[in-house]
Amino acid sequence: MRRILSLEQAVALAFCALLGYALGCLPFAVIVSRCMGLQDPRQYGSGNPGATNVLRTGNKKAALLTLLGDALKGVAAIVLVRVFANQLGLQPEQLLLAAVVAGAAAFVGHVFPATLGFRGGKGVATAAGVLLALDWRLGAVSLAVWLSVAFVTRYSSLAGMVAAMVSPVVAWFLFEDRLVPVVLLVMALVLVWRHSENIRRLRAGTEGRIGGKKAG
Repeated sequence: MRRILSLEQAVALAFCALLGYALGCLPFAVIVSRCMGLQDPRQYGSGNPGATNVLRTGNKKAALLTLLGDALKGVAAIVLVRVFANQLGLQPEQLLLAAVVAGAAAFVGHVFPATLGFRGGKGVATAAGVLLALDWRLGAVSLAVWLSVAFVTRYSSLAGMVAAMVSPVVAWFLFEDRLVPVVLLVMALVLVWRHSENIRRLRAGTEGRIGGKKAG
């Protein structure tokens, strides 16, 4: 697809990226924990500011709020771009590009947040929000893959990685613009990289299973 952007449209895309990154930098694990009087999630467990680590406190409500907040960052980035497309000077054919840029930036903001010294979460929830907001079918298939892998293996980390890697394949068939699956592939690779410790534990057989005690 040929793209010719004016200076104003290029600036608009840059704004979309900054907006997405700013939303991604909101550390809901830390915010929720602080509001509920819980310990900073960076100080226990894996040290990861995400819902799974917050769940280690035993507070399921805090973990759920963190999960929803992280997912909504990806959703909000794309929804806001679509709502204010006219004000940003974006043409209809450029809207998908702007949405992908904003969503990817939100994912990057979550994984590398300036608010936490660029040491953020693993990105599963935010990536899920991005996929759902881009196209509900993309989100539905990814969720179905996550549920299937999680049900069979009871490994949440493995389910997240497999679902992430499937998403660019699904996007290839849903979108004519080949930029979308490329961006989703990059996001998936970053997500898998952030799960390097989980991969080592999976290979060693010490990764904790859903609903079970952590092995080893």
